[in-house]
Amino acid sequence: MSYTQPHSRVSVLSNSSTTSSAEGGHFSPAASTTRFSIPSTPGLPTRASGGVRPNIYDRNLTKTRIPEVSGAAFTFLFSEIVQYTQKRVSGINDLERRLNTLGYRIGTRVLELMVWRAENQSKAPKREIRFLPALMSIHTQVWRAVFGKPADAIEKSVENADEYMIIDNDPLIERYISVPKDMSQLSCSSFTAGIVEAVLDGLGFPARVTAHNTPTAQLPSRTTILIKLEKSVLEREEVLK
Repeated sequence: MSYTQPHSRVSVLSNSSTTSSAEGGHFSPAASTTRFSIPSTPGLPTRASGGVRPNIYDRNLTKTRIPEVSGAAFTFLFSEIVQYTQKRVSGINDLERRLNTLGYRIGTRVLELMVWRAENQSKAPKREIRFLPALMSIHTQVWRAVFGKPADAIEKSVENADEYMIIDNDPLIERYISVPKDMSQLSCSSFTAGIVEAVLDGLGFPARVTAHNTPTAQLPSRTTILIKLEKSVLEREEVLK
């Protein structure tokens, strides 16, 4: 899929560091700090010492301040997923579509977990009915929960009122993937686009979400997640103004 540069745009949110968890608090009042890192093991009982290693299914789902997944393990697994899928598709568009479908399945579970945590941590959990606050929550809280950090920016198309963009300057899932020259148009972040699409659908903002490589001299891995909203979302936004 070729997408050299998104439409001309104005920045809605230039830096993720200025976005507090309160702005996207409809998911969880306490910001998630889940990171892709190797868990600390000295404190865990092992079979060699006569103990039993804790089962992941016994963990408290409301606790988020612990490492969940090894970054090396995640990148290796995702690379294998891409290679496995590549052997079973007819072209780049088909590969991106399948990665999007896999990401969509993950996104539904991410939303379910975050909503569950919000309902257990707040007496009056909030559900956003406006698109922009929901988009900011995806940019900040969903990105932090899945990738360990917020996305880098949110932008809005000037030419098309139904298009918004989430910018990631250094996507984690593409950090250790080398794309052949004959597949330079491939964006493995289609997996991330599927996650975003699932979350938006679950929140009641149906959209078509795609991923596009938009590198710069300083940021060769820069990726744009393009969100094209359905007409019904824009009509509802007008009524709620």
